Amino acid sequence: MSETIVRFLEPEAVVLGLKATTAREVIDTLGGKLMQAGYVRESFVEAALTRENSLPTGLPLAGEVNAAIPHTDVEHVLKPGLALATLAAPVVFKNMINPEEDVPVSLVFVMALDQPKAQVEMLQEIAGLLQNDALVSLLMQAKTYEEVKQALLG
Repeated sequence: MSETIVRFLEPEAVVLGLKATTAREVIDTLGGKLMQAGYVRESFVEAALTRENSLPTGLPLAGEVNAAIPHTDVEHVLKPGLALATLAAPVVFKNMINPEEDVPVSLVFVMALDQPKAQVEMLQEIAGLLQNDALVSLLMQAKTYEEVKQALLG
């Protein structure tokens, strides 16, 4: 399925069943995990939140689960990595296509990539896997990093 995503996914930054009430909390939590693991600068979380306000990343999907893919500029990144969260209850992100629209999100990938081209490619990779309802369901049901990894590898 997606070996690229597995290669970049930081096990310490995978949070399953995250209890959060706002997009800010989700980005804070995942950005903090990436910072603790040495992937991003201290400025990353604030920069991702600022970017999310002007260029939202909520992505309505065909199934019952919607996703978001927050990220920010490469200067806030020390080395490339991804964080992932499944949420205990949906949190509102703004729609990336129509920023006026709220999207109740249950699956979040935070991208920390140090090359602009890599950001575009990873966005395409993640967006592609989000088209697979069965895979999204497996990710939402995962209880461990190993289960997430198995789902992504297919």
